[in-house]
Amino acid sequence: MISRKVIHLPGIALALMVPFLLLSPGGCAVNPATGERQLVLISEQQEISMGRQYDQQVQAQLGLYNDDTWQQYIQQVGGALAARTERPELSWQFRVIDDPTVNAFALPGGYIYVTRGILAGFNSEAELASVLGHEIGHVTARHSVEQISRAQLTQLGLVAGAILSEDFRRYAGLAQMGLQVLFLKFSRDDERQADDLGLRYMARGGYDPSAMPNVFDLLERQSALGGGQRLPEWQSTHPSPANRSQRIREQLAALPAGRNRVNREGYLRRLDGLTYGENPDEGYTIDNVFYHPGMRFRMDFPAGWKVINQRQAVGGINATEDAMVVLTLADAATPDEALRAFFAEEGIERGARYRENYYHFRTTPQRDPSSGTQQFIQGIVGFVTHQDRVFSLLTYALPERWNQVRYEAAGSITSLRPLTESRYLDVSPDRLEVITLDRAMTLADFQGRYPSAVTMEQLAVLNGITPDARLEAGRLVKRIVPGRRPGR
Repeated sequence: MISRKVIHLPGIALALMVPFLLLSPGGCAVNPATGERQLVLISEQQEISMGRQYDQQVQAQLGLYNDDTWQQYIQQVGGALAARTERPELSWQFRVIDDPTVNAFALPGGYIYVTRGILAGFNSEAELASVLGHEIGHVTARHSVEQISRAQLTQLGLVAGAILSEDFRRYAGLAQMGLQVLFLKFSRDDERQADDLGLRYMARGGYDPSAMPNVFDLLERQSALGGGQRLPEWQSTHPSPANRSQRIREQLAALPAGRNRVNREGYLRRLDGLTYGENPDEGYTIDNVFYHPGMRFRMDFPAGWKVINQRQAVGGINATEDAMVVLTLADAATPDEALRAFFAEEGIERGARYRENYYHFRTTPQRDPSSGTQQFIQGIVGFVTHQDRVFSLLTYALPERWNQVRYEAAGSITSLRPLTESRYLDVSPDRLEVITLDRAMTLADFQGRYPSAVTMEQLAVLNGITPDARLEAGRLVKRIVPGRRPGR
């Protein structure tokens, strides 16, 4: 998916935080949720401001799921949980991201996100509440703020050394290929604390707390099956020790009785019609050829490179992650205007012409404090017009890699052409459908009667059961209705 405006996300711990250090009161404070003293160099108002800024960029970069009913529902469930926390005064915002991966994440200040991919895997509102509670726990415990504060103390002397990596990201237009910058790596202690807080908030909301360990098991099974491309999976951003579920189960007995809200049927019926997997109308890849039916173009990427389709850019990155190809829309009326704007940027040196509207370039060398060497990146940039829009086509690499990839990379950025074949244009996404069984049957019987676009193993995980499970009459069961795409 590509939209017009490109917003780049700088590294949270460096580009945004360092200026705040000069304004923030230092020292430790007692966290009201955990009762522990924390090193905090960022005020609550700054935390809220950070969250608001990054929320705008998350929406622009990843995009929200276009369903007001879902957005309202997530806000309702999450808001009710957040109102019972130690930080109810935050302007809590809960959003569904239009992404097929299985994940959820939080930003400072009370901004919580779940992907539509993770929603498809839940089998009750209680399971949803367990993940929302966990992410809320990261915010109330101020884990991100604490981590950023520590980073400030260690990184102040390294600002100059980050110039090269900042350039590398800035010219990519992909915000570090998948927005990994948003997913701070919390310690196992932080994760355990978020689990405990999430369990607390579930209990306060009246939800059945047994949903939490069950959903951890489910998410681990789902992540093992793989997912989409733009975001990392839950297990890669939420370290999961082997005893995580068991530890939570041991705490359940100590909780007061009366917490039994599950809402399985209501949640499952809400899932009916949810987009499942990648939406091919917003772009898809076959054998490293990227097709975009919505904008009617195709583009080749080098063989063996990973192709990543984001809302504002499409990119390819090589196996060693030191060379890239990136396609975005340029904010210019003509290719010539876009070229002038690109080379007007500070720190970019124009090289020889490669072909019409394509030029070699390199960034101004910067001294690396750790090695004393001069570092830069080099590549080719071009601008072309397609359907009255100007496309930016960029490839670049570190100097030691450039000569090895330049020919295949240059071939990629000059391969953009109109998409006219109807079989690549006439596409639609898979959809989740919920079936009420009229009789008892096995999952294999169900797959035979209601064929899905996923394997039996995936179908079992999606329904939170084992492949050999027997399903009773009247049960609500998910299936995936195949959409249209080439090869089906």
